[in-house]
Amino acid sequence: MSTPNRKKRKSRKKQKQILHFLLLTALFFCLLLGILLILRHSSAPETRTVQEFVVETETIPETESETIPETESETVPETTEEETLPPGMVSGITLSFYHVHLHEDDDPVMPRVFMQPEDAIDISEIWSSSDETVAIVDENGTITPENPGNCTICVTSAMNPAVSAAVMVTVYSKEEALPVPEQICSPFSEEDNTRNDIQVIGGITYVQGVMLVNKTYSLPADYHPDGLTPETSEAFSALRHAASDEAGLRLFSESDFRSYRTQVYLYESYCNRDGKEAADRFSARPGHSEHQTGMVIDVNWAGDAFNDTEEAVWLEKNCWRFGFIVRFPREKEAFTGYKYESWHIRYVGEDWAKKIYDSGLCLEEYFHVSSRYS
Repeated sequence: MSTPNRKKRKSRKKQKQILHFLLLTALFFCLLLGILLILRHSSAPETRTVQEFVVETETIPETESETIPETESETVPETTEEETLPPGMVSGITLSFYHVHLHEDDDPVMPRVFMQPEDAIDISEIWSSSDETVAIVDENGTITPENPGNCTICVTSAMNPAVSAAVMVTVYSKEEALPVPEQICSPFSEEDNTRNDIQVIGGITYVQGVMLVNKTYSLPADYHPDGLTPETSEAFSALRHAASDEAGLRLFSESDFRSYRTQVYLYESYCNRDGKEAADRFSARPGHSEHQTGMVIDVNWAGDAFNDTEEAVWLEKNCWRFGFIVRFPREKEAFTGYKYESWHIRYVGEDWAKKIYDSGLCLEEYFHVSSRYS
């Protein structure tokens, strides 16, 4: 009987030990869980701080990611556009004039076309008229008036149809008077592809109201003012008297007005004597001579012997007072197309003469116009 009882007691003792072990284990895990919760609670502020720092550091890439694409979007297309334009491709067109006023029976006119770059592979032009009942244009750009009205003559690059320029044409009836050249004094801008300050009226080009004649801009063959204009003659008379009274110098007209026909003879004779290339430096081709305007005078002697004389020095310093400019100054051949001619003076009016003289520029520089034959 004793043996079974002892076994029972031993079994109960083991059960109690197991129960105590389980309770201790449960208590240990409860304590451990409590400690973990306390540690987590105490470390939460640090975690938030870290999170805030992470948020702040994340905003920096966001700012950069917003600005970098904008910078790239502004610069990349320009680089791509330049790179995609093949070498020698026409990139722009400028014209010698953009506005023309004609009578319906006037002679045709033709704007000079300058394509950029100058070494473009194909400079072929495509011309069109918005209204051929008003004016027509041929394949060379010759504009012929037809009937009163307005139209637009457009020239497009055959190589690059995206590049074009236009001339605004106004045709008047025979009875209507052509407009007086407008003195538009808006500043010149190289970005302005339709200059309003250059107008062709009756085949004559004006820039801000000043008649323009050089290697780019010509006069009609029948333009003939029958000598010096009255304003030019009167101004030169005053200049001569001033030179005599102020400096004791004798100035006179060695040559002034020349007709188109006379210029044909002179230019051909110079070409025969010196060759065309040399002649182009000192003699104008027919229709391109300022002498035909009736506003030009060659003073005393039309030759290099006049340079640096007392008369030439006085003329250069004082002619502006009477509305004249030395038309082909020193070191300006790149702009005027002609070598220095101290004797060649052009009447432009006292206001313009003073402005051009004070600027130190030649006429082409001052008005931003070209002077070169096609």
